[in-house]
Amino acid sequence: MSRKAQPLFRSSMLLASTAFLMGYSPMTSATETAAPAPAATTDANPMLQPWTGPYEGVPPWDKMDPELFPDAFTKGMAQVKAEVQAVIDNPAEPTFENTHVPMMLAGETMDRVFALWGVQTSNKSNDRVEDIDAEWSPKLTTFYTELFLEPKLFARYKAVYDKRLTSGLNAQQIRIVERSYEEMVRDGANLSTADKAKLVGLNSKLESLFSTFSSKLLGDEKLYTFVINQAELDGLPAGFVASLADAAEAQGKKGQWAIKNTRSSAQPVLQNATNRALREKVWRAFVNRGDNGDANDTNATIAEILKLRQDRAVLLGFPTHADYRMADTMAKTPANAMGLMMKVWPAAVARAKEEVADMQAIADQEAKAGKGPKITIEPWDYRYYAEKVRKAKYDLDESEVKPYLQLDKLRDAMFWSAGQLYDLGFREITGTIPVFDPKVKTFEVYNLKTNENVGVLYLDNFARDGKRSGAWMTTYRSEQGLGGERNVLASNNNNFTEGAKGEPTLVSLDDATTLFHEFGHGIHYLLQHVYYPALAGVPRDFVEFPSQVNENWLMTPEVLSKFATHYKTGEPIPQALVDKIIASNKFNQGFDTVEYLSSAIVDMKLHDRKVPVTDVDKFERETLAEMGMPKEIVMRHRLPQFGHLFSSDAYSAGYYSYLWSETMDADTWAAFTEAGGPWDRSVADKFRTILLMTGNETDRAEAYRAFRGRDPDVKALLRKRGFPTE
Repeated sequence: MSRKAQPLFRSSMLLASTAFLMGYSPMTSATETAAPAPAATTDANPMLQPWTGPYEGVPPWDKMDPELFPDAFTKGMAQVKAEVQAVIDNPAEPTFENTHVPMMLAGETMDRVFALWGVQTSNKSNDRVEDIDAEWSPKLTTFYTELFLEPKLFARYKAVYDKRLTSGLNAQQIRIVERSYEEMVRDGANLSTADKAKLVGLNSKLESLFSTFSSKLLGDEKLYTFVINQAELDGLPAGFVASLADAAEAQGKKGQWAIKNTRSSAQPVLQNATNRALREKVWRAFVNRGDNGDANDTNATIAEILKLRQDRAVLLGFPTHADYRMADTMAKTPANAMGLMMKVWPAAVARAKEEVADMQAIADQEAKAGKGPKITIEPWDYRYYAEKVRKAKYDLDESEVKPYLQLDKLRDAMFWSAGQLYDLGFREITGTIPVFDPKVKTFEVYNLKTNENVGVLYLDNFARDGKRSGAWMTTYRSEQGLGGERNVLASNNNNFTEGAKGEPTLVSLDDATTLFHEFGHGIHYLLQHVYYPALAGVPRDFVEFPSQVNENWLMTPEVLSKFATHYKTGEPIPQALVDKIIASNKFNQGFDTVEYLSSAIVDMKLHDRKVPVTDVDKFERETLAEMGMPKEIVMRHRLPQFGHLFSSDAYSAGYYSYLWSETMDADTWAAFTEAGGPWDRSVADKFRTILLMTGNETDRAEAYRAFRGRDPDVKALLRKRGFPTE
């Protein structure tokens, strides 16, 4: 998931915006080029200072302190206000150069502050950080909402818009003028004074509730399931068990084992633990995050968010929140998004039922042979018995694969692949620049052909207290040509369980896919090369496209043969094992698709309605029943813990975008296949130059047609998942 927000003005200027920016700048040498001398300032707050040091300046993570941020927010807002006021007060007739250009250049200080604060809240949170976030999120939202509802500012944008076709602007400038004007209108610029005040209040309340939701969810994800009898851990890999012991010791429970209430800790238990009672206990803790009727219960918070979202949509002239959120997407309407999802849903459910039947047959055979009790497959059994089916059908046990999936080797694999495809090189520079946690690694990124510097990649791979769950990618600085070329400071963030002391970190195939996925976002940022930052942010349902495409290279023979080596012997993964993996690559697609797609459909149904839901649990249950959700599967993200939807507006009425992007992904991979293979440079060059480098300089649907010669074919997705295409 990408987390980089970017409106049509500047990234710090409209926190509610949910377009996304990627970037690339190969302008400086691959040596440690120092930042230009910072502008003189008398303020001592390091959160406000221009970044100094190598690579055009890097964030001062070693100086980050939560107590510095309130002052930084206050002074940063004053600077933004002055910069925008200078545009408003310009006595000259409004033009692109004296209105749009300075607005795109404004807010650089707050860009830096928000980059630092984003890490403080997402990677290094604590009770004090949560308190500051709860106080300042609504204040910041109010400030930016009011700033861009200023009538005199809108008047300047409208004046440029009205003359856009007769003032000598080029195509990119016209696109900026049209999109920025439309965004301002969509976000309330034409409202009356009274209605603008209502909008400010709604946005402020929503931001406060987003902070509340995130805090509550993080509270449940800080919890552990403790095990006191090691026999209960039978079936779990030895390295994973050792890491659980380390986690328990860190929690003051030496001699026990601690399973954190996050996906990266729960999933190995659900997949491997022979103790059914432990699987159920861990599953219930995980799927009931935010839904326990205690201080961290999120249901009331969600209901309030839904009401305010619908009130805002109506105020802005949209029938529903879904209509409002989808106005600037590739799909355009809720109906179009639902249309794609419902083409896939029936086939996914049918396949899931087949998978359950296979699992139930094995469970019945075991019970008949006296090797276990007679059971009916439940959700906490699905992953465990799926592995038994995989073993029976393909003679493949994932525990055979995991010893070959060393995290550091896979990191090298994704770097090598980027070099083969896009000429990106990576040199480790850990220890030479500040980081926000000792386990964060850093890499200089450069062009393999020219040796020119592209930027820096930060890798924060491991789970820790205070770090939100999931995986995401962001940038601390993104590329743009306007105002002088800038290199990129990109960051990939995961929540892998670190190997025991002295042991390498081994990951599952699912985790390895996540690693390649997030790096795909990073590649998009590092390759993008645009002049105007207002044309950097791509539509939300395009955002996941580059990352999903990048997953495909993980399972190529070239990557596996070079980088999938046994952590003890160093031997490459046997071809016979690779053949089993490839033969089973469509295995469990019913589960994977239903788990994801149920979340996406429920999201759309939740937000594509005029009467907001008040009983969140009831809505979830009834909607899933109407859809025919298999009882053996739970949504990948149940509503009480659905951070994509309720920690911000970002993916609300937008979780479908993974499927929308995956449709393009499958069709893009087919282009490589048709051309002769995954390393075909002619296709890679077209993919890079037409789709990855160009941001949103042209309509992304048109760009895809330029790349492929037609619209994406959903049949490629169905074939990839092994579903019927007719």
